[in-house]
Amino acid sequence: MPVKTFRPLTPSTRYLTVSSFEEITKAKPEKRLVMIRKKTGGRNCYGRVTCRGRGGGHKQRIRIVDFKRRKMGIEAKVVAIEYDPLRSARLALLEYKDGEKAYILAPNGLQVGARLMSGSSAPPEIGNALPLKMIPAGMSVHNIELSPGKGGQMVRSAGAAATLMSRDEGHALIRLPSGEIRKVDENCFATIGQVGNTDHENVVLGKAGRNRHLGVHPLSRGVAKNPVDHPMGGGAGKTSGGGHPVTPWGVITKGYKTRKKKKYSNRFIVVRRDGRPMKQK
Repeated sequence: MPVKTFRPLTPSTRYLTVSSFEEITKAKPEKRLVMIRKKTGGRNCYGRVTCRGRGGGHKQRIRIVDFKRRKMGIEAKVVAIEYDPLRSARLALLEYKDGEKAYILAPNGLQVGARLMSGSSAPPEIGNALPLKMIPAGMSVHNIELSPGKGGQMVRSAGAAATLMSRDEGHALIRLPSGEIRKVDENCFATIGQVGNTDHENVVLGKAGRNRHLGVHPLSRGVAKNPVDHPMGGGAGKTSGGGHPVTPWGVITKGYKTRKKKKYSNRFIVVRRDGRPMKQK
């Protein structure tokens, strides 16, 4: 999917790039597979702002995606490739032989008219969902389950793909896009191939208005505030005082590790994202 650029006739089009949407074959979503998205503006049930920088944005509808690939052993036809405003990947609309329709993440290279299947009997081809124990080693996979039957949770963004390295003692060894190598139960399902819309990372918003359409509200910098309003505020020349960047409540914002040291899932991580082996306790 190529990315469109524009002649810089105005300042806003100088750096702006957009998706060409050439692969989209259907403009409107299936009515039975969408639901209204109620926006919160970053506020909780008490009306208090718990996530700053959110507000406004274009109206969006949630597409109900089948991450579990529920209909095992039933062949489905790819009817259309659609746009989803809430994710970077494209969606493929499947129609099963009994007439039921469902959305899945569209893998790279999937075409309208293709036949897909899920289950242990499905061949290891692009778009098919199989247990990890049935997938040949070395293949690229996405939409990987963490627990059998829970539905795909990992590797779902545009252009992402994990590699099935090997299997041992009931677990599959998977190299994730981050570089982390992790053990996953070999009965967990995964979909063959790489997630589509691979050029998504090359899209440049180019102007503040496109960020506002996405529901991102502008925020004042901490160093531009007064000392009473922010730990980094005040000072002649608007300096931050040489301190570490923090939130308005003094919590470190860059390099602050939030993962629990004794997290249960640590036992399944073989190699961390930075390339160091995980210490098992």
